[in-house]
Amino acid sequence: MSADGQTNTDAEKVRTTVERTSDQELVVTRTVGAPARLVFEAWTRPDLFQLWWAPKSFGVYVVSKEMDVRTGGSYRLLMGHPSLEQPMTFLGRYLEVTPPSRLIWTNDEGGEGGAITTVTFEEKDGATLVVVHERYSSKDALDEAIASGSTSGWGEQFEQLDNLIVRQDARV
Repeated sequence: MSADGQTNTDAEKVRTTVERTSDQELVVTRTVGAPARLVFEAWTRPDLFQLWWAPKSFGVYVVSKEMDVRTGGSYRLLMGHPSLEQPMTFLGRYLEVTPPSRLIWTNDEGGEGGAITTVTFEEKDGATLVVVHERYSSKDALDEAIASGSTSGWGEQFEQLDNLIVRQDARV
């Protein structure tokens, strides 16, 4: 069982790990079978990002996206779900964009105390180790994120990312 309380499938156990490393930190790791430049593109090109980011089994989908992926840029995602009358808004700023190795952004939808997300992409032998490091403002904030289920979709998201990259790589 992962740190977020979800049971991983055998494939996810091998490929995706979700670990609470401290009171305020969650770390997700996954090796993606593609070069870092392709993986980085999937995280930074809005047309690709919307195809894998929302875990399909959650019933969540991207309604709209604005992504100015550059240091100092911002993002705004509207996410829909059949049970919601209005879409959920997720927004923040990109603190660092270093292709194809690193992204850092804020999660501002909860106000000033939102989590800071750092993603690194380390290529080795044609595959890329992706490490997502989320630092929350407090233990309570991380506890709430885990309890809400918002941290439980990583395995599925990475499966969707893998599938997208296989399709994209086949076109190159």
